[in-house]
Formats: sequence, structure tokens, C-alpha cells
Amino acid sequence: MAGESDAEAREPAAPPSNEREAQLLRLVANGDRQAFRTLYVGYHPRLARFLTRLTRRFDIAEEIINDTLWVVWCKAGEFRGDSQVSTWIMGIAYRRALKTLKRLQSMAPAPDLPLDGMAFATDEPQRTDELHEWLDRALLQLPPEQRLVLELTYYLGHSCAEIAAIMDCPVNTVKTRMFHARRKLRVLLPQLEGTRPGECR
Repeated sequence: MAGESDAEAREPAAPPSNEREAQLLRLVANGDRQAFRTLYVGYHPRLARFLTRLTRRFDIAEEIINDTLWVVWCKAGEFRGDSQVSTWIMGIAYRRALKTLKRLQSMAPAPDLPLDGMAFATDEPQRTDELHEWLDRALLQLPPEQRLVLELTYYLGHSCAEIAAIMDCPVNTVKTRMFHARRKLRVLLPQLEGTRPGECR
């Protein structure tokens, strides 16, 4: 019927991703375990990609993910919508990761685990694998704040404004860290090109 068609046409579209996630957070704030499970499943892969690249340790990354999502469970009611839900959650993960990275720096290094699926597609796989390995080793030599800026920008696609919200700092600070990180990488990468795997300290 025409009336029914008009009513269907007036039905609101599905809420955007951020609004849906904000709705889930509101449910989590009321103790809804199913809503929390939905957030957990949605964010675990994204956080795992970010954190395994930072720590190169799956066990440490999993620890940070669990810490991050526990904070989300406990503090969901504090989210006021001043940013994207993803920015808020990544901000929590960033702070947990920074603390963990500083703790790891004071400990004896553990063997790095291979991070499967991180290489770029190419017609020259051997050369690209070498370039990727040089880049990974160069990133590991950057201070955590500078490395995190690059990871958030190039691997997770966040804007400078979003990174500033995640890192709780001015946008200019993000840009300064990006500038210094790029400058250091330009120095480190030519040096690493002349080394073989296992030679870089």
C-alpha cells in the first residue's frame, strides 16, 4: 500500500558505525555483557594489529588488549561523545601500550615473534621482505611516542587530529613527533640497508 511504502521510505537508515558503537558503550555502561562482547570482537583484530607491531610480542599485545578492554568495561559510562568511539578506545590502548613499552625497556629483551601477514604485496617478494624488515627494525629504534605516531598514521589511518586526541596532546606535538620520526628513519634506513638480518643491535 502507498501509505506503507511512504512509512518505509521514512524509516531511518542504519546508524553510522560511530553511533552504533556509542550505543554499544551505553549498553556496556549498564552492564550489558553481550554489547561488550560485540565491542570486544570488533576491536580485538584492530588492536592486535596495532599492538603486535609495537611490541612484536603476541603475548604482550594480548595483555594490553585485555587491559584496554577491561578499562572500556569499567569506564564506558564516562564516554561523553566528545570524540569518535574508536579514538577513545585507541587512546586507552595507547596509554596502556606506552606504560608497557617503558616497562619492557627495563627488562631483558625476549626473542621477537614473526608477524605474519605484514609484508606488502609485490612482484619482488625477496626485496620487499628486506625493505619491510629494515623498516621494522628502524621503527623499533625510535622513541615510543614517535613510533606510535607513525603506526597510528600509516598502519591504522588516523588523522593528526585523531592522533592528538588519542595521545592527549596538541596537534602540533603530533606533527613535531612525525617530523622527527621521519628524519630519524631517513638516517636509519640507509644504515640498515648495509646490514644483514641479526646484525642490527
